[in-house]
Amino acid sequence: METHNLTSVSEFHLLGFSEDSDQQPVLFALFLSVYLVTVLGNLLVILAVSSDSRLHTPMYFFLSNLSFTDICFISTTVPKMIVDISTQSRVISYVGCLTQMSFYLFFGCADHMLLTVMGYDWFVAICNPLRYPVIMNTSFSVFLLLVSFLVSLLDSQIHNMIALQLTCFKDVEIANFFCEPSQLLNHSFSDPFTTKISMYLSAVIFGFFPISWNLYSYYKIVSSILKIPSSGGRHKAFSTCGSHLSIVCLFYGTGIGVYFGSAVSQSPRKGMVASLMYTVVTPMLNPFIYSLRNRDMSTALKRLYRRTVYN
Repeated sequence: METHNLTSVSEFHLLGFSEDSDQQPVLFALFLSVYLVTVLGNLLVILAVSSDSRLHTPMYFFLSNLSFTDICFISTTVPKMIVDISTQSRVISYVGCLTQMSFYLFFGCADHMLLTVMGYDWFVAICNPLRYPVIMNTSFSVFLLLVSFLVSLLDSQIHNMIALQLTCFKDVEIANFFCEPSQLLNHSFSDPFTTKISMYLSAVIFGFFPISWNLYSYYKIVSSILKIPSSGGRHKAFSTCGSHLSIVCLFYGTGIGVYFGSAVSQSPRKGMVASLMYTVVTPMLNPFIYSLRNRDMSTALKRLYRRTVYN
């Protein structure tokens, strides 16, 4: 196996979904369509929330920011992949690879943190409804948003610091369609113990604790809903928070699948499919889940459509 010093590494080679030239136009059209649908869907959510005063609440404030981070998250990987398909070149520079990895981690963690904050918002709204306006005021909502982005920045910079310690690489071939952090670290000759300890600490701080909070908050939410005496009240409460719960399950389910799948499976293609679900499919489905399962959002989108068409 050839060893590549950092001074000799100027670029990495990414893996494509297919080597068949006849399939490239189909892949180009597919990923371009998915990207445009994702951007348009999330932009509509942002426009609906900003244009309807009825949705100027903490829940929809966080939702509009989640849509913004979803647009940025998918934009870290898919445009580069579309360009690679059209040019038949899967080369990415060393600096470009680290930059892509940094933005991928930042916006991925931001998604993660915003879902946790939204879980807290639901927890207060259902478990402590009388104090909800006092607790979830505008200042505290903005504070939670800033904390989410600061934590995401910290997570991204920790991974960056680990990546910048790499001096030698086993290979310049990355078995994914983007610079996935674990793939980059697997190619390094750095001390594996130190690298793994750093990664596990990061996973515990930025992953385990927020996931544990989400599990606890939804346990308390479901317990509170089940105590509602009327079946109509229980149905309304479940339908209201059902959209957020669906997105949480989709986000964490695909995210966990990526990392457990890459650890168990030796097939690069299976890892790419898992990464595709996490980085592309989830941001695309989020606005549809909210618009279809949330009556307030559906109504706001209809008002936005009427205002756009008839004015």
